[in-house]
Amino acid sequence: MSDTPATKRPNIVLILNDDMGFSDIGCYGGEIETPNLDRLAANGLRYSQFYNTARCSPSRASLLTGLHPHQTGIGILTYSTGPEGYVGNLNKNCVTIAEVLRKAGYRTRLTGKWHVAANLTEPTDTWPLQRGFDEFYGTIIGAGSFYWPNTLTRGNENAEHEAKEDPNFFYTDAITTEAADFIHRHAKEHAGEPFFQYVAYTAPHWPLHAHPEDIAKYKGRFDAGWDELREERLSRMIKSGLIHPDWKLTDRDPTQPPWTEAEERAWLARCMEVYAAQIDRMDQGIGRVLKALEDTGQMDDTLVIFLSDNGACAEDIPEDVSPQALVEDLMIARAQTRDGRPVRFGNIPEIMPGAEDTYQSYGVAWANLSNTPFRLYKHWVHEGGIATPLILHWPAQITAGGELRHVPGQLPDIMATILDVTGAAYPQTHDGNAILPCEGVSLAPSFPEDGERTEPMFWEHEGNAAVRVGQWKLVRKYPGPWELYDMEADRTELHDLSAGHPERVQEMIGLYQAWAERCGVIPREKILELMKAQGAAAFWEEEE
Repeated sequence: MSDTPATKRPNIVLILNDDMGFSDIGCYGGEIETPNLDRLAANGLRYSQFYNTARCSPSRASLLTGLHPHQTGIGILTYSTGPEGYVGNLNKNCVTIAEVLRKAGYRTRLTGKWHVAANLTEPTDTWPLQRGFDEFYGTIIGAGSFYWPNTLTRGNENAEHEAKEDPNFFYTDAITTEAADFIHRHAKEHAGEPFFQYVAYTAPHWPLHAHPEDIAKYKGRFDAGWDELREERLSRMIKSGLIHPDWKLTDRDPTQPPWTEAEERAWLARCMEVYAAQIDRMDQGIGRVLKALEDTGQMDDTLVIFLSDNGACAEDIPEDVSPQALVEDLMIARAQTRDGRPVRFGNIPEIMPGAEDTYQSYGVAWANLSNTPFRLYKHWVHEGGIATPLILHWPAQITAGGELRHVPGQLPDIMATILDVTGAAYPQTHDGNAILPCEGVSLAPSFPEDGERTEPMFWEHEGNAAVRVGQWKLVRKYPGPWELYDMEADRTELHDLSAGHPERVQEMIGLYQAWAERCGVIPREKILELMKAQGAAAFWEEEE
């Protein structure tokens, strides 16, 4: 679609949410009420086999640049581990979607989470305004209080006082308001010019913070428990065509009890209710963004893209967590509320989550539900860690409303697709720096009809690795052996076929190793040595 006339170049609204599982939203089988996302899906396309990179910072880096994360400087997170590819900052051998589109005449704005810069307090050449965005309102850090977030920034200036001084401030709502305001302002001040609006919600990343009225909507919704609800979700997913009936539900996570034997079920149910409320509030916000497009007459000519940065998060916040580490070292929490009450940290059943003075997560068993029917979670590159909903909506060009697309894809494809539909040129150099070639494949050919992917897809995160070629996926959970799965017959990865296909395994290992060398992937053991030397080993050891 690269011949799209300049006068018809679409606006791009890219919506990314944080730590949400594959099957949480309504149109992907979940119990959570998401009427606005459901409407986009009913009038657009849902992709059943789209993939992220299993972790927040690497996914954002890949999404924004069309490269694999190690090529951008974000090999793990935004904490530097030393070598090139792992410095924790976007490097100068990549360009962001905003940089490319701004040169093509687009106005560009980000509202929400950045999380691809190591310096959290002072503007650097890796902050949004320095990487192609005309305007920025959001957080530099990756997580935090929804009531009073750290590193809240407007432009290049700290804006934490805005939240502290507003008793009604809630970060999800603020992201929405700023995005909708930009769309209205753009229509008044820059009519006729296209825009790129990146909306990066932090919901439903922990801590579990939500409005009481939203939590109340889900009272009792999850009382049947994770076992029964996983079965119900799978049934809906099969009925809708997202999941093939031959793909069997994975077992409950072996570390978790049956729901009927779980202790503190009232507290557990409340955790899931708050998590659902976080997504519900985000969907309400997406509705406001869509209304802004409709009110300004820009809906038909806007490509709306929605996806998640990784699979559901199974991290528990332990009772003995160090508030100092969260507040001072990582800057992802506040020690006190805005009115001076101490924040109570940890998954403590005597404390119901949701309020500003709590800091909790929803845990392994609910993450297992969120990733129905897959196994494993954020961090890992089995399907539960990397499968994401992907919804595309563009009335002017996507007319096959409500259809599914099963063609596989991954994050670099978003850049390739945007280049294709806008006609923007991807540069060989930018500001005097050589730019690596885009790694993505445009999804535009799948708009009118489904297709097949011939290009391999690759993943690596913290030693967890995978390569997919056609129907075959080779995957490794570090430090275990390689496993081989037929994704047409067994996408839930229950039957390892590696022993019966040794030649295919070796061929795919060769493809992976060549990719890893080309993209600057460093073995986990070497990275761990560097992290230990820098006192950051805890981020890894907790997973052993």
